[in-house]
Amino acid sequence: MGTSAVPDDAPGDRLAAFGNQLIDVHIWLREELARLQDDVDGYLAGDGERPRELQAHCLAFCSALTRHHTAEDDGVFPELARRFPELAPVLEQLAHDHHMVTGILGRLQALVDGIGAAPDAAEARRVRGELDGLVALVESHFTYEEKKLVAALNALDTPLPDDFALRDARRG
Repeated sequence: MGTSAVPDDAPGDRLAAFGNQLIDVHIWLREELARLQDDVDGYLAGDGERPRELQAHCLAFCSALTRHHTAEDDGVFPELARRFPELAPVLEQLAHDHHMVTGILGRLQALVDGIGAAPDAAEARRVRGELDGLVALVESHFTYEEKKLVAALNALDTPLPDDFALRDARRG
């Protein structure tokens, strides 16, 4: 299971793995977001990827993050709300964050899709501003989610429904 704190063969590993998998996916998404920041910074400084590669990287990251949030909204959060009703306010806040992230992703993708061979200073500021906003929101969101949900996910003591899954954002 990668960097999980629970060995794959530990008793109850299928149950405990959900909280640990959430952390693993967040680590990967953080790394990808940092790579995207580096790509944007390099491009805006004039020494980075050509627009086509930057657009592709942005689209890939945006798609992975969207898949992760959709899996949470459609499967994880409803199941946690059913099993842990006291988490309802946390789950509502996290779902609200997902909507905010979706808006930023859309604006960022549109800006990146529109950049030319040599972005002007205003264009560079808009791209950087959206990316900075995304980084701040995603980091805050992931930290809050990990603090509030990992223990609940790892505390589940009954098998989960077959359709309950934290889909690995790295896959389609």
